[in-house]
Amino acid sequence: MNKIEELAKRIDKSNNIVFFGGAGVSTESGIPDFRGASGVYNEKLNTNISPEEIVSSDYFYQFPEEFFSFYREKLLYPQAKPNSCHKALARLEEMGKLKAIITQNIDDLHQQAGSKVVYQLHGTVMKNHCLKCNKFYNLEDILNMDNVPTCSCGGIIKPDVVLYGESLDEDTMVKSIEAIAHADLLIVGGTSLVVYPAASFINYFRGSTMALINLTKTNYDSNADIVINDKIGKVFNEIMKYLEQ
Repeated sequence: MNKIEELAKRIDKSNNIVFFGGAGVSTESGIPDFRGASGVYNEKLNTNISPEEIVSSDYFYQFPEEFFSFYREKLLYPQAKPNSCHKALARLEEMGKLKAIITQNIDDLHQQAGSKVVYQLHGTVMKNHCLKCNKFYNLEDILNMDNVPTCSCGGIIKPDVVLYGESLDEDTMVKSIEAIAHADLLIVGGTSLVVYPAASFINYFRGSTMALINLTKTNYDSNADIVINDKIGKVFNEIMKYLEQ
């Protein structure tokens, strides 16, 4: 029995699954893995400022024009659509098996696929608020504005994403940790598990099986019961064929 079939069998027997995902979940939708070899964080920018600095809270407040220029070009993918992984997870939730998705991604593709319980550790590009009056703006509003998006009251509009130097939302963290702690099957996918504190959350898992699906090896491979080094969309396609045959 191969590893994908083994994971499919464990999914078939479980009704308390949690999925913890990273950038690799959305690469098959055309959104780059920012930390990959050709990702944003490894690009040579025409400046001595690193991408991490540009997407920091300090930089946002000091240089909003430069921040939004980078943000629009590198972090917004409004044409992206859910891929096989997003759709399979939504189907597993519908089947009563998957209890929560915990994602480091900011793209909302899980919700677009139909998933209901999604904890977005690093926020979302879909929500934006005025720093002055707290008025809400959606992604389309931001895309229709030039340069620094400005509220009708004159305040700067900030995306609801967690920038470097900002803390994760406490309620989202608590719910994510609780979901992982109570799961009997944890599937970790599309993440190299190097971004903290998010990566440390999987240490709260006390269930029977942890599966790790990623193109490359991670430092957590030895902790997992099943390790699959392959494209996550392909893996979930095969899993769903097994479950729905």
